[in-house]
Amino acid sequence: MYEENPMQAKMEDRPRSLTINTTASTAHSDSFAATSLSYDKQFIRTVPGLLMVAEIIFGLLVWMLVAGTEYFRVPAFGWVMFIAVFYWILTVFFLILYLTMAYTKITQVPWTTVGLCFNCSAFVLYFTAAVVEATSIKHEFARRHDFNSWAASSFFAFVVTFCYAGNAFFSFRSWRARDQGP
Repeated sequence: MYEENPMQAKMEDRPRSLTINTTASTAHSDSFAATSLSYDKQFIRTVPGLLMVAEIIFGLLVWMLVAGTEYFRVPAFGWVMFIAVFYWILTVFFLILYLTMAYTKITQVPWTTVGLCFNCSAFVLYFTAAVVEATSIKHEFARRHDFNSWAASSFFAFVVTFCYAGNAFFSFRSWRARDQGP
């Protein structure tokens, strides 16, 4: 009437409880607890900090003014949107990184070189996006409702470009001072 399952017979031959020995290291947890982040209130008051805040505000205006229009009808605005959103997100990331002083906890990264490369690339690519946007606004678009948004966005793109140029200058000075030593 009831047949015994061969798998069940094999499982019954095994011991019912297994003992697993583990050891815990407190060295890792202690070092993690010591890596709390702090807030650098003075960074916002420095020229690079103010430039970064300006990049975020004016960069937001650039991509919001373009995104609120039918920008997909002008292919060049795709490039403008990509550069504006990409560098806006990275700039917000770097602002948070600097405000929380998280960069001091990641000592393997040469932050002055990273900042220099970031700001120089942002300056060059934002400049190309600003020029592309300014040259893509044609006089025949003047009667369209998108014209004013595109013109304002073009203006703010040049403002952001100059902000990144300023931050590139300060990043270069910081990189140069670190490279030469005390």
